[in-house]
Amino acid sequence: MNTQLLSGKLEKFGLVILTFFFSVMSMAQDATKTPDLNVDVTTTKTTTTEEWFTNPIYWVIGALVLIIIIALVARGGGNKN
Repeated sequence: MNTQLLSGKLEKFGLVILTFFFSVMSMAQDATKTPDLNVDVTTTKTTTTEEWFTNPIYWVIGALVLIIIIALVARGGGNKN
């Protein structure tokens, strides 16, 4: 048998074994352990100052300015002979 053919088959077999191993490891779970459903949620309200970049008005104005700049650059000089 050709050595390249044999090494190709061994490589494919190794990949199948690795794929099987990783799929078994990823699906492995401890079935005897019950999940802990006791959740304690505490909320505290704090007042913070709003930063300028969190305001959507600045984003809209910035986008409009960017669109206008792109339109002016794409338009070029306008007068071509």
